[in-house]
Amino acid sequence: MADSDAALVRRAAGGSEAAFRLLYRRHARPVYWIAHGLLRSPADAEDVTQETFVVAWRKLGGFELAGDSLLPWLATICRFQAANRLRALRRARADELDDRAPDGVDIEQQVIDADLADRILRAVGDLSELDQRIFRLCVGEGFAYQAAADELGVAHGVVRNRLSRIRTRLRTAVTEEAS
Repeated sequence: MADSDAALVRRAAGGSEAAFRLLYRRHARPVYWIAHGLLRSPADAEDVTQETFVVAWRKLGGFELAGDSLLPWLATICRFQAANRLRALRRARADELDDRAPDGVDIEQQVIDADLADRILRAVGDLSELDQRIFRLCVGEGFAYQAAADELGVAHGVVRNRLSRIRTRLRTAVTEEAS
């Protein structure tokens, strides 16, 4: 008859590597599938499975099995290890994106873009208060015409027509100023 998890846990907690190997063989596959379900990557699931059993081995000395199976405890460790892995992967992805500075940054284009933005802001500053609010809501904050109309307490057509005139006016002002 096979040893129960409780008996194997007692022996492994006492330092028996053979007992821990039996626990590993018994529970590695379900722990792997839990990790795989959380991470969706076979390689990461293998790593998390190994990390789960390393943590279990270190903590086994102070652990008392509450039921008949060690799996619920291993599943909890696995979920924590998977969460740690996901956080590390997100950080690595974010760091990778930060490190991808464009090669040969075009300083001249940055100056032109900044100058254009300044001209647009000056032209917007010359608009009426209502037109500035329409521009800010629709262009700056991405409001739909009706949402901007509701926010401002005006009709949908007012927002649509004024925004069309605002855009024309800004294009003209920016183009004239550039000349």
